[in-house]
Amino acid sequence: MSLGIIIKKEIKELLTPGTILPVVVLSIVFGSMGNMIGGIEEDLGEKPLIGLINRDTGRYTSFITLFFNERATLVYNGTDNDTGLSQVEEKGGVALLIIPSNFSANILKNTSGVVEVHWVMEGAGIMDSISSGVVDTLISDMNYHLSRLLIEENVQINSSLILNPVSKNQTTVFKGKELPGVSPGAISSMLSSQSIMVPIVIMMIIIMAGGTVISSMGLEKENKTLETLLTLPVKRAWIVAGKIAGSAIVGLIMAIIYMIGFGYYMQSLTFSELDMQKYGLTLGWGDYVLVGLSLFMTILAGLSLCMILGTFAKNYKSAQTLTFPITGLAIIPMFLIMFKDFETLPLIGQIVLFMIPFSHPMMSMRSLMFDDYLLVIGGIVYVALFTIIAIAIAVYIFKTDRILTGRMKHKKDLKTFFTRIKAYRR
Repeated sequence: MSLGIIIKKEIKELLTPGTILPVVVLSIVFGSMGNMIGGIEEDLGEKPLIGLINRDTGRYTSFITLFFNERATLVYNGTDNDTGLSQVEEKGGVALLIIPSNFSANILKNTSGVVEVHWVMEGAGIMDSISSGVVDTLISDMNYHLSRLLIEENVQINSSLILNPVSKNQTTVFKGKELPGVSPGAISSMLSSQSIMVPIVIMMIIIMAGGTVISSMGLEKENKTLETLLTLPVKRAWIVAGKIAGSAIVGLIMAIIYMIGFGYYMQSLTFSELDMQKYGLTLGWGDYVLVGLSLFMTILAGLSLCMILGTFAKNYKSAQTLTFPITGLAIIPMFLIMFKDFETLPLIGQIVLFMIPFSHPMMSMRSLMFDDYLLVIGGIVYVALFTIIAIAIAVYIFKTDRILTGRMKHKKDLKTFFTRIKAYRR
């Protein structure tokens, strides 16, 4: 046997649709990330949409009005707080800035001029927080230019104030909750740490438990124990159920350990800039039960998919490559949630994210913090239906010779399977 034949054999065994498809998917994901990052520069160059209420009639009134007119697009310029805030929300603005009547007078009296900022926060993803960052920079620029103006006018105030004459009094409105004294950056940093940790842990659980299922299928075929198992007087459905149940118990143990660890992790966040207990951003036992149920159903869905993929494994070596599609399905929602909230995604993005079963436990923590029970419960119901269908497909495959050959010989068999499903529903 020549070297070329050996190389050809190895390439043929390793270069399969199961190995190529995940690479293509990841390439698309990273390409989309590149487009998103490229879009960040465009967003940074655009003027932010803000509302402005300037009640100051003092020395620096014209400076403030001119400054914000030049550097931002004013969607509201009036005197009423409620009207201004509603206009900002309606037109997709970032914040309502209020300059109090004593702004100029306070500066001249050696007191900081306070800018009241009412943030309208739509999402906590990286892309969602760009606009608030631009406005925050805008306020810092105003502070810098006002400091220069005070120095040029030789205003007699203390040195520390003349270098930093403006302070912020901010309130953030996010998902119906008003959080006084909290910036969008504090909320984003808290939720981003969660949105990074949770998907990674979930992905690890899915890969570990799912990889065990697929590898066991490959080993059973390689060691010829699967044929013996199929000859036993046991229904094929029970074989599938037993394999999934065994792996699910292991996955449940992992999930419980994860929930305990994550509970301590969430408690540690109370020492950060955002006091979660103060603003009611904590989870009760009922919430943790929903999160655990969502995670467990997702594990079952992942194991059911792995069971289907495992039937196509010819041996232990080929089984290793079949975990890549599951990994890809876990990575996609992780990156989507990192960059965008579910509510701020376009409709097609929301549909894709909702259809991927692994995305629901990744979103559950954040959703329950802000009382979005509909999304969490709807996700659990969807994943349960997804799991039932996946198990039904796995049982059907176990009843055919595909479980031994690992190949799809007859296309019409799949059509027959779905016809039986429809007849059963009727």
